[in-house]
Amino acid sequence: MRVQTLLPVPDQSLYVLSMLCLSVLICEWLVRTTFLKHLSTALLVILFVALIANLGIIPSASQGSPVYSGIFAYVAPLSIFFLLLDVNLESIRRAGAPMLILFGIGILGTVVGVLVGMFLINGAEQFNELYPPISGMFVGTYTGGSVNFNAIAIHYNVMEEGVLYAGMAAVDNIITALWMVVTLTIPTLFRRGMKKIAPSAPAPAVEEQHPEREKETIGVMSLSILLSLGLFTLLVSNIMADWLATFGIVIPSILILTTIALLLAQIPSVHQLPGGHLLGLFSVYLFLAVIGAYCEFAALSQIGDLAWRLLVLVVTIVLIHGLFTFGAAALGKLDWDVAAVASQANIGGSSSALALAKSLNRMDLYLPGILVGALGNGVGTYLGFLIAGWLA
Repeated sequence: MRVQTLLPVPDQSLYVLSMLCLSVLICEWLVRTTFLKHLSTALLVILFVALIANLGIIPSASQGSPVYSGIFAYVAPLSIFFLLLDVNLESIRRAGAPMLILFGIGILGTVVGVLVGMFLINGAEQFNELYPPISGMFVGTYTGGSVNFNAIAIHYNVMEEGVLYAGMAAVDNIITALWMVVTLTIPTLFRRGMKKIAPSAPAPAVEEQHPEREKETIGVMSLSILLSLGLFTLLVSNIMADWLATFGIVIPSILILTTIALLLAQIPSVHQLPGGHLLGLFSVYLFLAVIGAYCEFAALSQIGDLAWRLLVLVVTIVLIHGLFTFGAAALGKLDWDVAAVASQANIGGSSSALALAKSLNRMDLYLPGILVGALGNGVGTYLGFLIAGWLA
């Protein structure tokens, strides 16, 4: 039996935020002091929060929380801003081409996966007139993130099928969370099982590049500057994106924020501010915690027999996508980390790609992951509508 709430707290948002922060603390402690040290904090945070969300200790995705929405809207982009202050533009040039190639191959794998998955579950008969839009939705979401999923759903009124839509969203969230675990694990396994082949952009770990980061002292002045810069940059990015949209120029606010952050990172006084890396790291962990909370298994029971069909569909899509992406990396002797980040940019979007790059300690992949993720947001919507129209 699912426990709806364990504590009758008057302020649920404060409770949820407290639990998420406590989860990060617990996972960091476990990684530092127990046999779980072979796991990363990022991986453990996803699994731990998924567990407590499914036990009902914190709200699930279907129950929702303003904290989750706030972290997606504010904390995730701020994590991008803070971590980009560390970026050396010279290192990015070497990762750009392989990332873009693998990202494109991943898109092809997604399209093939949707067609194969629909064939396996006889999607045309199971979903009837919703077969084309549902195919387009999954092509869109696994090309560049959930923004495309919702855009296509709204156009075709799929949201009016409340139970089916909720089940699809639940499956999407579950597989997205599990794929983060997979992309965290695959590069590690290949490093242990064989010599890492022909890395396209070898880079020391972030902690090796900045050994003082983990124990740096953050002063009030530095913290104030960083938070002010980050919040105002986020505000300006959103305002500029909305303003440009009035002229028919659609530029994602995340690209504007990325550009401003990179410009600021080239200013020595800003680049050397202590605290930016730690703020970015903690923000990434909070974002991954919410990814774990969205891994909701109970929601599948609402759609009955369609639940296993949707699971087969989505697992097929992601596995074929992964086969294309990592198979291409193996055949082309490309860096496994680059392949993992490119894949995560497809499946989860910019924020997920950055979170993975940080978890893999690959600073040189921060910006390429963000950029291809943003590209996926745009391409995914068009490609999703194209597939839906073709199948109609």
